[in-house]
Amino acid sequence: MKLSFRWYGVEDTVKLQYIRQIPNMYSIVTAIYDVPVGEVWSTNSILKLKEEVESVGLKFDVIESVPVHEDIKLGLPSREIYIKNYKENIRNLSKAGVKVICYNFMPVFDWTRTQLDKVLEDGSTALVYYKEQLAKMDPLKGELTLPGWDSSYTKDQLAEIFAKYEKVDEEVLWSNLKYFLQEIIPVAEECDIKMAIHPDDPPYNIFGLPRIITNEKNLDRFLKLVDNKYNGLTLCTGSLGSASFNDVVHMVDKYSSQERIHFMHVRNVKLLEDGSFEESAHYSPSGSLDIVEIMRVLHKNHYDGYLRPDHGRMIWGETGRPGYGLFDRALGAMYITGIWETLEKTTKGEEAR
Repeated sequence: MKLSFRWYGVEDTVKLQYIRQIPNMYSIVTAIYDVPVGEVWSTNSILKLKEEVESVGLKFDVIESVPVHEDIKLGLPSREIYIKNYKENIRNLSKAGVKVICYNFMPVFDWTRTQLDKVLEDGSTALVYYKEQLAKMDPLKGELTLPGWDSSYTKDQLAEIFAKYEKVDEEVLWSNLKYFLQEIIPVAEECDIKMAIHPDDPPYNIFGLPRIITNEKNLDRFLKLVDNKYNGLTLCTGSLGSASFNDVVHMVDKYSSQERIHFMHVRNVKLLEDGSFEESAHYSPSGSLDIVEIMRVLHKNHYDGYLRPDHGRMIWGETGRPGYGLFDRALGAMYITGIWETLEKTTKGEEAR
């Protein structure tokens, strides 16, 4: 297991030097954030980012994310230029030694939350998804300003893209995803970069838009679209675990044993009775997921890929990007490391006997 940490570049309030001080930290997960979606990242900008990361003694191995242009998801004729650009980004990243690219195929909106600063019982604040709040939101009235929404769209542009998606149901989206994979996976294999799709978050349709990377059946289907080890998963425990129909421990066990998990996002969520959820501390009793069991099955299957502690609460008065402060994610990193070390020593002890 290679422990990693998300970093949003030089403007991030969480400094690389601070991340480096977390014991067992191996690599930084980052991206180029000032290039429009669908455009080519220059080799110079990639190498500059690599130099910044490596200057503190951490690896530059994982990119999250290279966004997929909306025209690719819609299957428009213009997707050809954006797929060509995507291939070029894979090639440019390979020159910098990148090993894994995380991406998603969610129409229009990325991860969805209804509140970023819910005060929990202990006084910390967390990201939450309350169905009652979501029901009051209308994306076509310009009410969506949360991180995860693509704020590059104006109100009129958003209405236009929603109209385009009226012709895209789940099967059309599957077809468009297959076309994309058939184009990029040969390039990824040629460059020795593993592509790792992130589950939809949350894993069900939002505002009538289709979502397909949502459950075990669909993950099986996804992996068969292009049955190649370079076509794999970013298995996010919090995304899949935010729906009670997903058995996260089973899914981690299944796909890690198949060596199709290239990147792990580990976080905890607390499921509520109406299908809403709150993000929580990584500690298993704080939420609904058994983080110890998740790590146990990864260890059992000799997982040697990348793993990062995902969203954290804001604690100890910290301010910054919601979900991406230093303190709680650092606690999560050490919780995960402690579990892993225990599993390592227990296994060695059993083998010695």
